[in-house]
Amino acid sequence: MMYSSANTIWVLLGAALVFFMQAGFAMCEAGFTRAKNTGNILMKNLMDFCIGTPLYWLFGYGIMFGAGTALFGWIDPFIMKDYSHILPAGVPLWAYAIFQTVFCATSATIVSGAMAERTRFSAYCVYSAAISLLIYPVSGHWIWGGGWLAQMGFHDFAGSTAVHMVGGVCAMIGAKMLGPRIGKYGKDGKPRAIPGHNLSIAALGVFILWFCWFGFNGASTVGMDSDELIVSAGLVFFNTNLAAALATLTTMIFTWVKYGKPDVSMTFNASLAGLVGITAGCDAVNPFGAAVIGIVCGLAVVFSVEFFDQVVKIDDPVGAISVHGVCGALGTVLTGLFATGTSTMKGVFFGGGLHFLGIQVLGVLSAAAWTAVVITLVFAVIRKTIGLRASQADEVIGMDRSEHGLLTAYSGFYVLPDGSTQSEEAVSVPVEKESMPEPARRAERVADEPVYTRVQIICRPASLESLKTAMNRIGITGMTVSNVMGYGLQKGKPEYYRGTPVDVTLLPKVQVDIVVSSVPVRKVIDTARSVLYTGHIGDGKIFVQNVENVVRVRTGEEGYDALQSDE
Repeated sequence: MMYSSANTIWVLLGAALVFFMQAGFAMCEAGFTRAKNTGNILMKNLMDFCIGTPLYWLFGYGIMFGAGTALFGWIDPFIMKDYSHILPAGVPLWAYAIFQTVFCATSATIVSGAMAERTRFSAYCVYSAAISLLIYPVSGHWIWGGGWLAQMGFHDFAGSTAVHMVGGVCAMIGAKMLGPRIGKYGKDGKPRAIPGHNLSIAALGVFILWFCWFGFNGASTVGMDSDELIVSAGLVFFNTNLAAALATLTTMIFTWVKYGKPDVSMTFNASLAGLVGITAGCDAVNPFGAAVIGIVCGLAVVFSVEFFDQVVKIDDPVGAISVHGVCGALGTVLTGLFATGTSTMKGVFFGGGLHFLGIQVLGVLSAAAWTAVVITLVFAVIRKTIGLRASQADEVIGMDRSEHGLLTAYSGFYVLPDGSTQSEEAVSVPVEKESMPEPARRAERVADEPVYTRVQIICRPASLESLKTAMNRIGITGMTVSNVMGYGLQKGKPEYYRGTPVDVTLLPKVQVDIVVSSVPVRKVIDTARSVLYTGHIGDGKIFVQNVENVVRVRTGEEGYDALQSDE
């Protein structure tokens, strides 16, 4: 066999990009979940690749690409047999094997996000192994390995069904059997929003995945040594980007209209939904078809997330079921409408009739049925043996600590408290109406009367710098600043997270504590009000309290000297 350096380099470059998608998935899942589970999420995304790689080498590749039957390849430990019947032109066996290995790992990693924050790590390792060992290779054989769907003309260019829908179906079954996270649904059955802790990380994950998708789809041409392949790769790149962009725009506009504001996390999901949807037909549709697929996926992902969250009540923290399962199936079926290819692969809108569309629908249903049956058995066995779900106590303290002995994944950084599992009661502190006495009058007071004043200011984080500057101007030389969460009588303005109303929104605030000695208290209050006032709900509050004494630990100084002397 003559090898092509262009084709081999192209396939290996694609393999590297698809591998790097693991980082994107890790960032997305970590960002969309709570900080106490970050280490667990990262560990899972690392291990599903490391578990899947040797298992795919041992059995998965042979099952998927072996020249066995239309239903099953062959058992070939260590990839020892002849695969020349399936290898792309000019691509050596091991280059193609690593390319397919990273695709297998992608399918397995989809599941972890939907089952995040309450799955035992040992259980995760087992079902991830089952996906790489059997579930993905068998359906992959039907679609890409010369199996019965391939023989019928089923078209899934880069894996909307073979990779993403398979992972999405596993995620749906797993999340349903696992049950929702503690606190996700109230006694009335209505969902409660549990916001992710770091949208910056989630956004980074989306950008990584978008970038790597050019390798996921583009390198699936598995060659660049002919004009036809070069033209095809260009179309694949263009369609991939166009569908993702239009899906993102569609969701942004739709959620803006539906919720009153554009939903950030749902829009992130839309980018991935567009990428998943176009993956099946990115080589077979023209840009107009890609645009429609993107728009449809952008709408579908919103309805799907709300459906699973509010109607079916399957708790999916990252939207994996909707993004990968629903949009993977949808994109594959839409290829049957918009494909502009040969007479055997023309969509309904391009004169192909219903035959090709029927094959696409059959392929989606067959792969979904196979995946659902096998993964249900796998989860059932896990639940009866080692256990699928973590204990309630472990879930409350977080998977990082209970499963890995990791106190926090953010050592040295301040992490906001978990507002979804905590409740706070506002404590009212009486505010005296008249100014506190000047220091010169303190000698006239009785011995047990407070002689210093603590001014506690609760304000918006954005107002902190202005407040600090104003306090320095009037002579305040020291203050203590804390990040806090809270709400007043209004309990925050009603907001939505992924289509779900956020109950009793705990808003981020800044607490500034100042102990006043020589500066008049009324001057501090009036200055703070003039800086913080906007006239809108959320301007904050000022509490004034008496302080008995002040003691400097290092020197033992007390009272006025403890406040004024230099450290």
